[in-house]
Amino acid sequence: MPAFLQPKAPFAADAIVVGDPGRALLLAQELLEQPKMCNHARGLWGYSGTTADGPELTIQSTGVGAPSAAAVLADLAELGVRRAVRVGTATGLDGGSRPGDLLLVAEAEATEGSASAFGLRGGEAVTADAELLERLARELADEARIGRIVSVDTVPGPATVAAGAVGADMQTVAVLARGRALGMATAALLVVTETADAAPLDGEPLEEAAKRAGRAAAAALSP
Repeated sequence: MPAFLQPKAPFAADAIVVGDPGRALLLAQELLEQPKMCNHARGLWGYSGTTADGPELTIQSTGVGAPSAAAVLADLAELGVRRAVRVGTATGLDGGSRPGDLLLVAEAEATEGSASAFGLRGGEAVTADAELLERLARELADEARIGRIVSVDTVPGPATVAAGAVGADMQTVAVLARGRALGMATAALLVVTETADAAPLDGEPLEEAAKRAGRAAAAALSP
């Protein structure tokens, strides 16, 4: 049995994973036909259903930070999930992004801390699944920047230091590294919510950007 999730409905082989339970509900309402809650244990809301095009899809929240994401991913693998795309948020670092932009993660760099649990040292990077990355890039065309991000254990701010990184978040290293260890194909698509020189993205604009990312992720996961 899974360690943390308590399935109330079947999980699909393909999943979108998000940190925020509220975002899981938002994307379930946006992407699924008659979504059914498949988990509510520990406040990690998850939903399963079919998309408008027919494929089955699960949308599962992972909570805050790398350890929580890694634990949920392990449960998802046990429940039959084979591909997952993280739809999350990031801080823009290099001045090339504005709040509301999308970052498609080619690779995620680890920092000291929880990444050691995934076999990574600070400065080492883990790559997204090549096929999922290609599918997402094709689906998004010029709507997203492709680049390297850095994952940290505390809330990233615009001052986060990472040479060459376009953004920073708290979960992508965990999702990519844990997915690789579990034999699960994983990728990440992030919404920029803040930069050093712009007001943070919030409310309806953030929801609309998350929906845009969710639609792209669902399309990339389609057969």
